[in-house]
Amino acid sequence: MAVRDGVVAWVGSDAVGREQFPQADVVELDGALVAPAFVDSHVHVTETGLCHIGLDLRPATSARHCVQLIADYAAAHPGEPIRGHGWDDSGWPDGPAPDTAALDAAVGGRPAYLSRADVHSALASTALRDLVPGLPTGPDAATPLSGDAHHLVRAAAGALLTAAQRAQARTAALDAAAAVGIVAVHECAGPEIGGLEDWRELRAVSAESHGVEVVGYWGQPVRSAAQARELIAETGARGLGGDLFVDGSLGSHTAWLHQPYADAPACSGVCHLDLDAVTAHLWACTEAGVTAGFHVIGDAAVSSVVAALEQVVERFGVAAVARCGHRLEHLEMVSAEQAAKLGSWGVIASMQPVFDVRWGGGDGMYAQRLGAERAAGLNPFALLASQGVPLAFGSDSPVTALDPWATVRAAAHHRTPGSAISMRAAFAAATRGGWRAAGVNDGITGTLVPGAPASYAVWETGEVAVEAPRDTVARWSTDPRARVPALPVLEAGNSPRCRRTVHRGMVLHG
Repeated sequence: MAVRDGVVAWVGSDAVGREQFPQADVVELDGALVAPAFVDSHVHVTETGLCHIGLDLRPATSARHCVQLIADYAAAHPGEPIRGHGWDDSGWPDGPAPDTAALDAAVGGRPAYLSRADVHSALASTALRDLVPGLPTGPDAATPLSGDAHHLVRAAAGALLTAAQRAQARTAALDAAAAVGIVAVHECAGPEIGGLEDWRELRAVSAESHGVEVVGYWGQPVRSAAQARELIAETGARGLGGDLFVDGSLGSHTAWLHQPYADAPACSGVCHLDLDAVTAHLWACTEAGVTAGFHVIGDAAVSSVVAALEQVVERFGVAAVARCGHRLEHLEMVSAEQAAKLGSWGVIASMQPVFDVRWGGGDGMYAQRLGAERAAGLNPFALLASQGVPLAFGSDSPVTALDPWATVRAAAHHRTPGSAISMRAAFAAATRGGWRAAGVNDGITGTLVPGAPASYAVWETGEVAVEAPRDTVARWSTDPRARVPALPVLEAGNSPRCRRTVHRGMVLHG
């Protein structure tokens, strides 16, 4: 492959290339795999970086272990506010998450914010709670905070971070992305996430001093086309969506469901935006020609957005809606009828396949929350692809790690028979799909053909092959003579090693 001025100039055999470009600087790869670079379609950059430089609670295997990790970190960082992430009590043998008294005993009188793995609830120390007037008192004060209360303590914890800490976190996150072959990330920002200051700082860092491209979405609802245009101008965002919450998460019992949770019969989740608000936002963005989007996980949340889209399609027509490239983040509980409608309207599904690895299966968190029958229908990649819904894959980091090969493997090895897609389709969703979701529809970005941006990664990998999902029949030839591109044979927990990451001709890593 020859690259000139950040663009792929030629692709062909080695001997011809050396003859055609005799003055070129040559990089010998010694049999390594060159592939289009990855795009992560849903991240939170600063929070990802804070996990890299702060308290990581993902290793906690029990409530007792979690408290010990917090206490050890507090002892090693005396006097500092504490921020951590990643605890997940759904598999703990000794009960639910620690209460506020246990947290206070571990951290003393310091503010401490410790988000659950899904970032839809958090442990908060008394010292942090005291910074937020109007939080629940009495028995509710002892439990993790969710919903609006969580958003308030999250904002209070964010206000305790210094500009230097935020900058260090962003650099750490973008460096980590480049180190695993990612050249662009879709930041899902908003007033209830990192706030406008964090988003503006991130835009400046990306533009001035880091080569990983940041495509930003701002999760704030609007009610008119004028409001939509003004907010786009104010934020510089690519669209008004991302984590614009219609509901919460299954792990925190806040995803909005038609039927109650199997393990909480009195609970059907939380609705953050009703049908009127969702419709108004879609209507305004479509009229303004702006990409809209929502965070939707529960089936009631998905039904509300589909109903709103029907009204908008009726008013503006399919072409106008499709031109906007509206997005749905997560989209875990979607029916066949809804998938067909979304496909016909050109609505993009931005999804996280590793969720199925982490929480799927007959005894996983999904089954605990919903029962095995409902849980089996989650994250139906094959259904969505079959109905023409464009797929873009990401990590929702820090919810799951920045590991795009793990994402590809998860989509191709779904726990539910019939829900997987092929390796090549999964790879496309993690590369070209991310560019398409960002509105780049030139047909070549995310590939390595002459004229395409030279955005690629070099991988040390073992066997490569052409694979079909284990429960379907391949619709293409796996014979090497057919020249279908081969991809690494991925083993669980063992991703190829990234030797070099290049974006538009500039080396970001290696």
